[in-house]
Amino acid sequence: MSEEPTFEQAQRELDEIVDRLERGDAPIDDAIALWRRGEQLYRRCIELLDAAEGRIEELDRSSGPAGE
Repeated sequence: MSEEPTFEQAQRELDEIVDRLERGDAPIDDAIALWRRGEQLYRRCIELLDAAEGRIEELDRSSGPAGE
């Protein structure tokens, strides 16, 4: 199994897929495959953003109130 893409890699590939689908130059079978890959990449980006948000919240909680 291949390594999961970083956020930046997933976002870049997703942008490329969106551009190709918007141009409308992909045959229907390719467009469906691109759409599915785009959904995978979108879910990966959301997963990574949620994880980052959780880490930020954890750091905020562990730092205590401001001024301490």
